[in-house]
Amino acid sequence: MPHATSVPVLRWPAEALWHAAEPLLPGFSVEILPELGSTNTELMRRARLGRADPVLLVAERQTAGRGRLGRSWSSHGGALHDGAGTQAGLEAGPAPAAAAQTGASLTFSLGLALSPADWSGLSLAVGLAVAHSLHTGIQLKWPNDLWLEGRKLGGILIETVAVGEVRYAVIGIGINIERPVAQELRTPPAALRELLPEVDAAQALGLIGLPLVQAVLRFAAEGFGPLRSAYHARDLLYGQALVCTDGTVGQGRGVDASGALLLQTATGLQKISSAEVSVRPHSPVLAGH
Repeated sequence: MPHATSVPVLRWPAEALWHAAEPLLPGFSVEILPELGSTNTELMRRARLGRADPVLLVAERQTAGRGRLGRSWSSHGGALHDGAGTQAGLEAGPAPAAAAQTGASLTFSLGLALSPADWSGLSLAVGLAVAHSLHTGIQLKWPNDLWLEGRKLGGILIETVAVGEVRYAVIGIGINIERPVAQELRTPPAALRELLPEVDAAQALGLIGLPLVQAVLRFAAEGFGPLRSAYHARDLLYGQALVCTDGTVGQGRGVDASGALLLQTATGLQKISSAEVSVRPHSPVLAGH
């Protein structure tokens, strides 16, 4: 009788991440859930109920994720949950019954109360922290995408809500671990395993978790300005001919100290600061550039 093919179990570094981050964020917890509509939606729901504790929430499978401008983002962690039980800082859900699917990804949200002097540039600081913790080959596409060799590797969605006298930030991150099927995707997808062939979603979280917490706290204290040079080193749009959804055309000139995109246009240098403006490469080359 043939043996059943075993499905690898994801062993999430929840306790190690809790031990490392809790001294920086008192009351911090890590939750791993087998399935959730959206990690961002769940943390925003909790915040609106007055729950402002710092938490990192992972969904092994996300069924109703949201990206910028209302786009959907579904995911699958690519393995079964280990169901190891509850440890300090970890709330483990029941193991799902379904086997892993192709197109594995890492989907999680970090929620915490923040009071920066200026919120501008937070998505850039988050992207930079994620890219730096994973691989030198990852580039950043303003304002909130991770790219690899001209293809989208992941995205960031940041939302905030007032909770009493504080503002609670929910930082959602999705990263392709395996390359998803490209049908119906606006942008060709990339996968982290192209850079780290043996990595799984749990290991990727182990690489990202603590540096992300540290970067967000540093941003709250210092703003985006000190990160500008590091961002330029990974800036996918610098020097490219670009077109914005509002019709503005120009050449990318990096970002300023607040994280605004600098665009050299026919009428001079313009700053693009609205996250509702999408920016894409534009094939015609500007005259004089």
